[in-house]
Amino acid sequence: MSRRSGILEFAVLGLLREAPMHGYELRKRLNTSLGIFRAFSYGTLYPCLKTLVANGWLIEEPGSAPEDALAASLAGRRAKIVYRLTAEGKEHFEELLSHTGPDTWEDEHFAARFAFFGQTEREVRMRVLEGRRSRLEERLEKMRASLARTRERLDDYTLELQRHGMESVEREVRWLNELIESERAGRDQRRASPGGSAQQDSTSGETGGLPRRGVASGGTPPGGDTPPDPSDDTTT
Repeated sequence: MSRRSGILEFAVLGLLREAPMHGYELRKRLNTSLGIFRAFSYGTLYPCLKTLVANGWLIEEPGSAPEDALAASLAGRRAKIVYRLTAEGKEHFEELLSHTGPDTWEDEHFAARFAFFGQTEREVRMRVLEGRRSRLEERLEKMRASLARTRERLDDYTLELQRHGMESVEREVRWLNELIESERAGRDQRRASPGGSAQQDSTSGETGGLPRRGVASGGTPPGGDTPPDPSDDTTT
């Protein structure tokens, strides 16, 4: 399995854990909620869905509205298929949520993981955030060293591009520092409060004082939305 397809399967399972959806709705949510999937097609999504069904993690069901099925029949089209997460699929997704290896720190995978932090345990969130910060600090160190070596050979525009890249990484490191401090503050507050052990845990979406500035609620850092695809969602 490629890294890209693995990220897509993770995101599909996460969205279907919230509610059953048909393919068009899934694609729209992936486009608008998870910006890393803006430029992917039904030709990418449906093989992923078929694989998840074959693995027993999803089941296919006919659309729930009888009038929709009748309208599709009269129009000579097939009824829409709704995809529902199975118990095995939920268990598999929870296993994926607990993973904190180096691949979760990479650009695309981190964005997908962050989108489901509301379903992720606090300690796992902390490890992913700290790993991401460490990865970016390493990247920033290399960028600074490279710039120091090549500064005299770069023209003004290339130099400005290098500086822009460094500033982007520095901003994300500052953002991660804020998130990590908020997670720690929420954890410490929960431990210090009377009866803290009985309070609601992070798996139900408790964020521990997550700073909302610059972050979409329950999702990735904000980006431009992609208009919905008007294509009809039918079985193939």
